[in-house]
Amino acid sequence: MSIESPPTGEPRKTRKWNGVWSSLFYFAGVAALVAGIYWVAPLSSESTIDVEAAATDTTTTTTTVDLVLVESPGFILGEEPIADAADVILPSVVHIETSAGLGSGVIYDSSGLIVTAAHVVGDDKTVLIRFANGEQVTGTVVGVVTEVDIAVIKVDKTGLPAAGFTFEKPRVGQLAIAIGSPWGLESTVTAGIISAIDQTTNCGFGACVSMVQTDAAINPGNSGGALVDRHGQVVGINVSIFTESGANDGVGFAVPAKIAMEYAESIVSGDSIETAFLGVTGDFVSEGHAGALITEVISGSAAEEAEIEVGDVVISIGGVEIQGIDDLQAQVRAHRPGDVIELILIRDGEELVLEVTLGVRGDGLS
Repeated sequence: MSIESPPTGEPRKTRKWNGVWSSLFYFAGVAALVAGIYWVAPLSSESTIDVEAAATDTTTTTTTVDLVLVESPGFILGEEPIADAADVILPSVVHIETSAGLGSGVIYDSSGLIVTAAHVVGDDKTVLIRFANGEQVTGTVVGVVTEVDIAVIKVDKTGLPAAGFTFEKPRVGQLAIAIGSPWGLESTVTAGIISAIDQTTNCGFGACVSMVQTDAAINPGNSGGALVDRHGQVVGINVSIFTESGANDGVGFAVPAKIAMEYAESIVSGDSIETAFLGVTGDFVSEGHAGALITEVISGSAAEEAEIEVGDVVISIGGVEIQGIDDLQAQVRAHRPGDVIELILIRDGEELVLEVTLGVRGDGLS
């Protein structure tokens, strides 16, 4: 029995093609290495690559890339910012029952002071307060400021969990959490974002107010409750919604925390509740640069002292852009008498910057 050897030509052919494939794989590997180097290099500003050396170097090189997890607004990897904020603020939000219905409030002083919306208490002198732990007490209405929809209630109880407030303006798009009793459902948490700031509302009631707008669900019963940031700090007191159905359409409004607290302090201290007064009437600009067209300057007013003239177009006040007369009125109301603010206007095509010391509100529109 003989064993036949393979044809002598076949092994040489196989070796030839093996060599070709080896070469192809080698150069493909080098090409991949170079491509990989170029791909990774931009991730590090300290990398210096010698391409020629890389092409001839047959050693194995391991490249380590550190992945950096970037925090996005309203989200922290591995945490629950909404739940964390709710844990902070829930003990400070109360349920309010009045003769007219239900609402919410926020404890802002451990001595028993609660801030809420003026329309929640209405004309009532006393209301029923229910805390987050279920305890109920009677609260006395200390005072209201209907122009900005803020009221203060006092309860005979100390050591209460007071909420923290932040007076910094929130950023559009940041996380927003609403806490209150929508439809009487106490300690309800809803979340969304800050949709807008310095939003002018309530002009139909004779007093334009600068508001924080949110798409966090706010419904009847939420009024007077807290709008907070991711840290559980109050950025506003929820007071109203825009709706055609009577329920939430994703357009809610809150009185900024700074304004709410300033008026709350005035109520408690017994100071006269005076709102700032510029002393002009105006209209919307029909064409050209957006702003408030001044149609009258009231004699003896802050506007006259600052040399504002009829025909001027106010485009900014206190650093906030003005789109029309409603915005001007709202921004004046966001300040207090005696505040010194910068006002930018256009007169005869020229931009002027004026410094205005606001007076006490009179009968004018702003």
